[in-house]
Amino acid sequence: MRAIGCRMNLPAVLNGLLVSVVAALLWKYVRLIEHASQLEEELQLTRQSQEFSQVRIDYHGALLALQEHGTRMVCTGKMHTDRICRFDYLCYCTEAEEFVFFHSNDSVMLPNLGPRRFQPALLDLSSVEDHNTQYFNFLELPAAALKFMPKPVFVPDVTLILNRFNPDNLMHIFHDDLLPIYYTMQQYSDLDDEARLVFMEGWGEGAHFDLYRLLSSKQPLLKMQLKTFGKLMCFTKSYVGLSKMTTWYQYGFVQPQGPKANILISGNEIRQFASFLMERLNITREEGDDYIVVFKRTTNRLILNEAELLLALAQEFQMRTVTVSLEEQSFDSIIQIISGASMLVSMHGAQMITSMFLPRGAAVVELYPYAVNPEQYTPYKTLASLPGMDLQYVAWRNTMEKNTVTYPDRPWDQGGIVHLDKEEQERILASKDVPRHLCCRNPEWLFRIYQDTVVDIASFLDVLREVLKKPNLKKVKVASTVHPGRVREPKCQTSVQATNEAKLSVSWQIPWNLKYLKVKEVKYEVWIQEQGENTYMPYILPHQNYTFSENIKPFTTYLVWVRCIFNKNLLGPFADVLICKT
Repeated sequence: MRAIGCRMNLPAVLNGLLVSVVAALLWKYVRLIEHASQLEEELQLTRQSQEFSQVRIDYHGALLALQEHGTRMVCTGKMHTDRICRFDYLCYCTEAEEFVFFHSNDSVMLPNLGPRRFQPALLDLSSVEDHNTQYFNFLELPAAALKFMPKPVFVPDVTLILNRFNPDNLMHIFHDDLLPIYYTMQQYSDLDDEARLVFMEGWGEGAHFDLYRLLSSKQPLLKMQLKTFGKLMCFTKSYVGLSKMTTWYQYGFVQPQGPKANILISGNEIRQFASFLMERLNITREEGDDYIVVFKRTTNRLILNEAELLLALAQEFQMRTVTVSLEEQSFDSIIQIISGASMLVSMHGAQMITSMFLPRGAAVVELYPYAVNPEQYTPYKTLASLPGMDLQYVAWRNTMEKNTVTYPDRPWDQGGIVHLDKEEQERILASKDVPRHLCCRNPEWLFRIYQDTVVDIASFLDVLREVLKKPNLKKVKVASTVHPGRVREPKCQTSVQATNEAKLSVSWQIPWNLKYLKVKEVKYEVWIQEQGENTYMPYILPHQNYTFSENIKPFTTYLVWVRCIFNKNLLGPFADVLICKT
């Protein structure tokens, strides 16, 4: 009976084995299909990633790195206003319009600010300091959440992520964007010509997008373009934020506009940047006859007697005059002309930022409409006055109301005032000086700045004669900006002459770098402070030793500091303090 039972179970066993083998084959087939589908998806995502760049990417390796290591962030700067952050695998959800930091056990977040990251932000995305439309932050998710999200598209290029502040205005383009981008890229070796710029402010290209293209060989990306590549973008390596070291002007968001309190850039760095752009535009500075350039505007803020002004300039300086217009000429052709000019004359406006391309020694002449005070709107005066720019600056203001043409019926953003109540309109019309104000929609400022002007030739030439020092404007010697080093071997000696009389002698050696320099004027500054007092006595001295007796008391301890000064304004560091007892 057992043998029969065994024989009867054999077909069942074989049948079971067959079913198992078929099931295994089916399971393996399904897995192969799934794997093939996954490979096809990864191949497609790899293609999408490489649409950004010729840089090849291992999609599976990048995805594994994101899943296992998450996002990594290391920042420089103590405050959100001076912070730039480097990220590995920072992601951006195009549907939510939010950046995402994925956490894993290997994630790095320095500084780890906790909730302080939102007070008010991690960093500024633009070079305009602490503007609430320019803040950057990110959302946080565990890396495990990637299983439930759309597969990421990786951007293989090193990217610089930022906001342009106002890409429709040439002053803002240069001051807020191009200069900060250029010198931010100089700070980090991998932000080279192969890096890609990513603009997250949401604007379109703008009229001067080609200028941004000069900064990198890669086409910049706009926020609106990211959606076309995928729902989740991940930047394999990115820098976020801009250096503010190159900006010299604040626009009046907190206090009325004017030069920044702490300007960190000189004309030398601006001229290096201008040379870089000229090289990219294939422009060479040509030597030749002196000539004067007058900027022509075609829609507003017109010079109504332009022909008369051109003739007066030609006769006064015995130079030919040339007009240029942003509306009628290409930008590179304008820069070619300005780069060889002896003088640039223009109504106040964004086009005056092109003065950075003038040769050393040239003059910048800025015209202001009626009731607009030149001392209150000085971005181009500040630029021209930076050490190392070596430009002469002249401001002329229309003081004759009969020489102005106003447009009260225009839209408000072009200077119209008809939308205001009658009393306010009458006040603005009667005003002879726009009061200081905050940015950006002050109706009196807009009304006056969009006026057209008849330039009074006599007063205009009087101002030029008073301020401009040399008829041949380009032959101005470049001023040295080299600062002295510390004075060496400072010493003090004291002697008591009587119960109420003492002397303090101080001596030192010249700074080490002075022996290699040709300096017109060298002087020394000495501070003497009685120990325990809050005030000090300052002295400017021409020699390397001096004996002080006035206000020097016997049996008293004095603290003494010494430093060198070149050409009245180039200050060296103080040497170590001397402690001198009489």
